[in-house]
Amino acid sequence: MSSLLSVENLVKHYQEIRAVDGISFYLTEGQCFGLLGPNGAGKTTTLEMLEDITDADSGNIQYRGAPRTADFRQIIGIQSQYTSLQDFQTVRESLNLFASFYDRQWSFDELVALCNLGELLDRDTRRLSGGQRQRLLLAIALVNDPDLVFLDEPTTGLDPQSRRHFWQLIEDIKAAGKTILLTTHYMEEASVLCDQIAVMDRGKIIAEGEPDVLLAEHFPRALIRVPLHALPNSSELPNAFLRQGEHACAATDDIDQTLQTLRNEDIALSDLHISSPTLDDLFLKLTGHGLRES
Repeated sequence: MSSLLSVENLVKHYQEIRAVDGISFYLTEGQCFGLLGPNGAGKTTTLEMLEDITDADSGNIQYRGAPRTADFRQIIGIQSQYTSLQDFQTVRESLNLFASFYDRQWSFDELVALCNLGELLDRDTRRLSGGQRQRLLLAIALVNDPDLVFLDEPTTGLDPQSRRHFWQLIEDIKAAGKTILLTTHYMEEASVLCDQIAVMDRGKIIAEGEPDVLLAEHFPRALIRVPLHALPNSSELPNAFLRQGEHACAATDDIDQTLQTLRNEDIALSDLHISSPTLDDLFLKLTGHGLRES
């Protein structure tokens, strides 16, 4: 697949603050690319430059191998954290209003079905729940049948069920052939949706790649935890295990061998816990603070 959008050495200052500090990456056509980081990392500023809303101080942005043209905004879709809806309009009226701004339009009936808005078309937008409102905003971002869709933290504030429903919508959009750039601070969301991620912190990209590959580069395959009370002698830990609070823990690439070590020392496995490293763990390792911290 070819590169759809490429970014090289992008920089943006706000007075003395270097909000975006020389980042480079590219989006492959048909993928979901995740831009991850805590609040203040520079994600939204980066999106605004890519969307041609804010000018970069320096750097280069190309779409399909060439500088963006004046009609770039006609062929992209944007769901911003700050999108407002017109008061005293129905869902149908909102969709028709935004569709009127574009030369190219997605089929109204297909869009309504995709975003599950059929039962809401005649409802005042002020009476929508959080999940319903986000589905409408997603439909608005898609009214022009865009090739590239920017989603800026689209599930923030949604309950877990609504968030998962929204994930399915994003999967359906991707299946329709759209390329997606998603910003999020929910790591499970990135793991489920993103083919490629770039982790931002303090305006820089500090890691980039496929989620599974990045985790494999930085962590063993698994973390094994055994409560100290399960050990014959809590002061003598099994080989390769370290004490962490009330547990003995070992990071390992060979789970079977580690379990055999525990069996050989007659350690009960009934309370054993095996977990895989997560993107939260990756961010904590790379930056020294949690991904949800501001």
